Amino acid sequence: MNWPILSSLGEEDRRRVLSSTRRRKFSRREVVFHEGDPGDTLHLIDKGRVAVRITTPLGDVATLAVLGAGEVVGEMAVLEEGGRRGATVVALEPAETLSLQRDQFLELRRDHPAVDRFIIEVLASHVRRVDAHLMEALFVPVERRVLRRLLALIDVYGGPGPGPGPSPGPGPDGPGEASEIPLTQDDLASLAGTSRATVNRVLRQAEEAGWVSLGRGRIKVLDPERLARRSR
Repeated sequence: MNWPILSSLGEEDRRRVLSSTRRRKFSRREVVFHEGDPGDTLHLIDKGRVAVRITTPLGDVATLAVLGAGEVVGEMAVLEEGGRRGATVVALEPAETLSLQRDQFLELRRDHPAVDRFIIEVLASHVRRVDAHLMEALFVPVERRVLRRLLALIDVYGGPGPGPGPSPGPGPDGPGEASEIPLTQDDLASLAGTSRATVNRVLRQAEEAGWVSLGRGRIKVLDPERLARRSR
């Protein structure tokens, strides 16, 4: 794949980074690393999708993010010596990563200083995502937050997202191609920073409007255009 996260590097430096990695394969529900584990490896996701989860002070498990191919997890491992993992990362489906050990990355930095741009871009991407979620949590009503997280998951799962211009509306055979997101309402509640009861209420309203279809452990988005308009 093209690895957009490496786009700030020249071709030779991209090859150096990728050639220093080791391919890892994970089955569905297999843990990539646990919260509290020693952190000494970052992972570039090559195939599949993973969930980033933490244990709350009350002992509940909350999903912070769902990441797919081209994303990076465990980036702090290459910067902080002796650090511990701040979250658990688990494969939501069969997945493959390219893992990079901290000592290998430090060697790359020493011999090829331009490689620093890679980790700067990774951290900048992480900060942008956290800032966006924080702004939503502070200033966006909960209904719109739920719909925005649902729309973001369409991108992660590669489905047809809302395009520019007005919604064409349902055609004679229905609203068009649907995007199925194999996550639970609990997962969506964690991502939106709200309760499952609130997510269920918002999704039931969307289902009555014909925008989504709900099933066991999955949410099918039937009309992303109207969801996008409602989430603005």
